[in-house]
Amino acid sequence: MSIQDIQNDIIDEFSMFDDWEERYQYMIDLGKTLPLIDEQYKTDDNIIKGCQSKVWVHAQLEDEKVVFSADSDAIITKGIIAILIRVFSNQSPSDIIAANTDFIDEIGLKEHLSPTRANGLVSMIKQLKMYAIAYQTQLN
Repeated sequence: MSIQDIQNDIIDEFSMFDDWEERYQYMIDLGKTLPLIDEQYKTDDNIIKGCQSKVWVHAQLEDEKVVFSADSDAIITKGIIAILIRVFSNQSPSDIIAANTDFIDEIGLKEHLSPTRANGLVSMIKQLKMYAIAYQTQLN
């Protein structure tokens, strides 16, 4: 499934909810399905800088696809990283690098986050793309 297809699915899912309380609950539920990072990767090196909460992300290259795992100490943040990992995990580095993240605006996520959480969201996207750039360099 392409990144755009996954983003479209997420837009459709969020459109089913009438208000942001339901959407936050959905994000919390998504966080519970997150492929959790192995405890050995919960290190300072894997913490995303710029997040109010602690968010750990680990990436590895498998069959020329980037596979992400993550965790957070905050339930909403865990839901946010779960959405991003759903979009970007098991995709090629070049597809991750080229992907836009307009779906975040389409579901209204950024406007419903506190400024510090919105900054954290940007930091998460930036870090996932940085992993993709590093792996793309290895593949070339």
